[in-house]
Amino acid sequence: MTIHKIQFQTQGTCCALMNVVIEDNIIQDVEFLGGCMGNLAGIRNLVKGMSVDSVIEKLQGIKCGSKNTSCPDQLSKCLLEYKKQVASEFVK
Repeated sequence: MTIHKIQFQTQGTCCALMNVVIEDNIIQDVEFLGGCMGNLAGIRNLVKGMSVDSVIEKLQGIKCGSKNTSCPDQLSKCLLEYKKQVASEFVK
């Protein structure tokens, strides 16, 4: 059992910071600081229990209005960074 706790500073969204807990490649929890709390609570409940890859696949590229990104897209970017970090741990 491997547990990772990630803190991700977002860019271009109302949510400024995300805290994500991942256990064995499954999202256990996501905390959003700032942003549209109702929508983000919904996203939190939807992604809990999902694999990292599934969440990336579903959320990557979503835009918020005229912005080039969104809170869901930023979560996918956070998870992509996580995957890079985990992959680099195996290379060492």
